[in-house]
Amino acid sequence: MISLILLEPEYPSNIGAVARVMANFGFSQLVLINPKCNYLHMDAVMRAKKGSSILKKAKIKDFSYLKTFHTLIGTTAQLGTGFNLPRSPMTLEQLAELLEGKRRANIGLLFGRESIGLKNKEIAQCDFMVTIPAEKQYPTLNISHAVAVVLYVLHRKFKEGHTDHILLASKRDKEQILKMLNEVLDTLEFSKPEKKETQKKVWKRIVGKAFLTRKEASSLMGFLRKLQK
Repeated sequence: MISLILLEPEYPSNIGAVARVMANFGFSQLVLINPKCNYLHMDAVMRAKKGSSILKKAKIKDFSYLKTFHTLIGTTAQLGTGFNLPRSPMTLEQLAELLEGKRRANIGLLFGRESIGLKNKEIAQCDFMVTIPAEKQYPTLNISHAVAVVLYVLHRKFKEGHTDHILLASKRDKEQILKMLNEVLDTLEFSKPEKKETQKKVWKRIVGKAFLTRKEASSLMGFLRKLQK
């Protein structure tokens, strides 16, 4: 199940508008991480319209909840270069292709604060990032508008999808693969310690984007075990 996560939302009206947009595009799981306002304020309820049931059932969690997702996808308006791995995002079209047939997976779509978005340490927790192409002079969208654009693209693609029956590797499988990859990397020599850390970041992104099936994960772990011998 894909959850939409708002990190420390600041305005009830925005939360309500997000709930309405979720109802528009068939998403129902709303998570609020450390909300800074009353999410059931009348402004939120009024803005939610027919998404009020989504609003009222929203989960209120702290930062530790982000670790429970099989895949955590962050959103950013601040782009990095290809060398800035954490802030090197994919497009919405690429995201839709990647998530096709995976709507039942435990996936979190993370949207940052209205004021400052996501901090670097929060971006580092994400498996990968996605961005909405907007004008360079003013790239930051209102949070409910950003949610609407993302969910529209995903909804359109999911209507075409038909591969939800495929079982994906678990979060534990992914963590084990990354642990084994890091152990292999630690046995290799690099000219600088920074290069080894870059390799680890690259492989984290690759595994995060791959959406491995259980069979693929099992085969990859078997291969890594052979490298460790």
